[in-house]
Amino acid sequence: MLINIKDIYKIYNEGEEREVRALDGISLQIDRGEFVAVVGQSGSGKSTLMNVLGLLDIPTYGEYHLDGNDVTTLSDKEQAHTRNKEIGFIFQGYNLIPALSAYENVELPLIYQGIKASKRRELIQDAMERVALWDRRDHKPTEMSGGQQQRVAIARAIATRPPIILADEPTGALDSKTGKHVLEILQRLYKEGTTVILITHDNGIAATAPRVVRISDGKIISDGMQEVDWL
Repeated sequence: MLINIKDIYKIYNEGEEREVRALDGISLQIDRGEFVAVVGQSGSGKSTLMNVLGLLDIPTYGEYHLDGNDVTTLSDKEQAHTRNKEIGFIFQGYNLIPALSAYENVELPLIYQGIKASKRRELIQDAMERVALWDRRDHKPTEMSGGQQQRVAIARAIATRPPIILADEPTGALDSKTGKHVLEILQRLYKEGTTVILITHDNGIAATAPRVVRISDGKIISDGMQEVDWL
């Protein structure tokens, strides 16, 4: 079991009249090598769940074991180290640094991991070639289309070869053709053994994942497998 969360709550203004339960007793298990779509409308709790899974936020209550380790007991520094080693993030807004080239943006997580420069170049080239952007490596984000920027963000996410990819609405800012290409990259990563967790509000996007978890009002309301035509 790669991811195991049990009775997770995220409560704001606890005990007050304005109490909000963004996550309300969620339990979820994800095996290594799965492709899971977490689906919910705005305010359902799906982004809060992603933040907890990605160690970007701490639950109010509950247990979270990542690869057998209880990550809720780790210090902030230990959580940051685990996050950088275990999880690659892809966001709707790309989150690229404008002043850096595509190459330098992809390089950042490798620098944080203390990887030597010669090895960094090898990993960066591999990641950028996999998203067909090696020839654009010297371009800055402002010199690239939205689809190209998202592919740089994917290269950055996979450069460290993390076991988990967390993708939060990765096609949300893209046209349908470019969005399809991004999904094809995620599908290819899944086929290579990466665990992919895709956060979306779009049922059409969710239809590309073999497993769909639906969330509403901070609770999981369904969790099941489905046929997908690309497998």
